[in-house]
Amino acid sequence: MKRVHLVSVEDGHPEDHLIILAEKDQLNILEAILSPEEYAFLTRTAELEIHNFFFPRAHGALALRILKPEKNEDQALEAARLSGNELLREIRQYKIDAVCIRNICKKNLTLAFAEGLALGSYQYVKHLSKPNPKEKPLREIKIEAAAASKADVEDLNGLLSAVFDTRDLVNEPFSHQSSTQFAESIEEMGRTYGFQVEIMGREKLESLKMGGLLSVSRASEVPPQFCTIEWVSDHPLNAKPIVLVGKGVVYDTGGLSLKPSEGMDYMKCDMAGAAAVVGVIAAAARNKMPLHLIGLLPITDNLVGNRAFSPGDVITMYSGKTVEVVNTDAEGRLILADALHYAKKYKPELVIDIATLTGAAVRVLGTQATTYMGTASKKIKRSLEDSGMATHERVWELPLFKEYGEELKSNVADLKNLGSANAGAITAGKFLENFIDYPWLHLDIAGPAYLRIANGYRTKEGTAVGVRLLYDFLKKYVR
Repeated sequence: MKRVHLVSVEDGHPEDHLIILAEKDQLNILEAILSPEEYAFLTRTAELEIHNFFFPRAHGALALRILKPEKNEDQALEAARLSGNELLREIRQYKIDAVCIRNICKKNLTLAFAEGLALGSYQYVKHLSKPNPKEKPLREIKIEAAAASKADVEDLNGLLSAVFDTRDLVNEPFSHQSSTQFAESIEEMGRTYGFQVEIMGREKLESLKMGGLLSVSRASEVPPQFCTIEWVSDHPLNAKPIVLVGKGVVYDTGGLSLKPSEGMDYMKCDMAGAAAVVGVIAAAARNKMPLHLIGLLPITDNLVGNRAFSPGDVITMYSGKTVEVVNTDAEGRLILADALHYAKKYKPELVIDIATLTGAAVRVLGTQATTYMGTASKKIKRSLEDSGMATHERVWELPLFKEYGEELKSNVADLKNLGSANAGAITAGKFLENFIDYPWLHLDIAGPAYLRIANGYRTKEGTAVGVRLLYDFLKKYVR
């Protein structure tokens, strides 16, 4: 399906479907744009605190959005995104496939408005036998040059493209996305966006003794994959690479610690962390971000079978540490641990892992935010939090107190892969901490990565959470 595309134009065409962004004290400016009848209607109703107007016309409809002033910059950006998303109702009703945005606000929120409009327009229709005959998807959003520079429009275009591709990856069903198929999709995205991809299969993983990934994959007929993806600009501003690690479980039954059926129907999304890493590096490559970035993606499924790893097993990890398997549904931390140890070879400046790791994270923050923790500096953590607020992909830090590590002690191995029922999101992070020796952040996106009901421009199912957050974080990192 062809997706919406942003275009920078000098001025809109008279027959364009026009969107005007204004503030309440600017209504007099609209007298020259609206017909006398439209302007009279506007002035009569503006005092009723109505902020959205839509005027159908024979040649080019006109939509007016009166954006309320917000004292907080982050809140203003999010309000503009939501306003953009809300306009989709009229756009779909009138089967409009192209619009042009004109800004007359003193506070220019055009790009945020366009972002919400574009993100909300996403649809996953790949497996429909026939497209909806009543549907005419939005294809083009023109932005007048006075509202945003061409460079800024192109930067947002690159980011949106990566977000859409990430959502596609998360939404792809397991029947069409095995571990090898996922790796092939990543290779294809590398060719499209311009980043490098290297894939290690079972034989290489066995020679490396990558025990966490190999154990989780044992019940599968499809071999595990370990993808290294890399973007290096011509003149990177970081002397040592920033490494992003993503959990890539393409389907999770829970293994022998079987999930209940109602907890399994959406487990195709358990690779959303790996997909987010691909999306971030794709956007960075498309937009020529001046950084050296590496993505490490351990990819497998977690199935049931006569070769499945079992509770009570002791496995030797890539690092050499031994782990007692208490629960096979705590598999994500096993494959992440191998990847985190592998990251040491790059002597990284910073490592961030992102994963749909624990149900406990959902119980802490629901679907509205991401839990995080780590050993990176306070400056790095505050920057991540600032990016979370700016993109509305908010994060909240949990502690890594050493006492939480006590729950991971084993009588038969160096570690257990699961603590008690309490503070499960934290003990998962404490487990991963055993495999790092560099500045590190761990993001648990189990809540916001996959939604059963759409939330504004965060469409139903895969949201691509983490892509916009980390892209904004990396943009600020190089300033």
